Amino acid sequence: MNLALVEFGTVSGESLIQNVVAAILYFIIGVAVLAAGFVMADVLTPGNLRHLVFVERRPNAVAVASGMYVALAIVVSSAIVASSAELGQGLVDAAVYGLVGVALQGLALVVLELAVPGRFRDLITEERLHPAAIATAVALLAVGGVNAAALS
Repeated sequence: MNLALVEFGTVSGESLIQNVVAAILYFIIGVAVLAAGFVMADVLTPGNLRHLVFVERRPNAVAVASGMYVALAIVVSSAIVASSAELGQGLVDAAVYGLVGVALQGLALVVLELAVPGRFRDLITEERLHPAAIATAVALLAVGGVNAAALS
């Protein structure tokens, strides 16, 4: 019976620690960019978005906020992947690319408000789900995908 030999190579503790530190720092940058995106979405929608979503449970606010957050997560992920291989420059790249992505997502929301008939802002606080909220969420996801591709 032949036993297969498995080559594990060498294990570098220094490399492992550096990668763990990098992951933590990129996570912090990502969360900060997502927080900036939340603030931007809150500013561009009527009322307190957190209150509308979590307390009042307004379905239109949930749809738009969810679309925005997923789009921003795609943008932040792409910003991290597209950043420099050097840690310091990579963190700066991810933060700048992520914040540019937040600004572009906000611009997309403003353009949608101007482009669609009626006032979208009035839909956010309604108690019943409106198809325009779903369409807006999907449009934000599409813009997030294009935004992410532009960063890579």
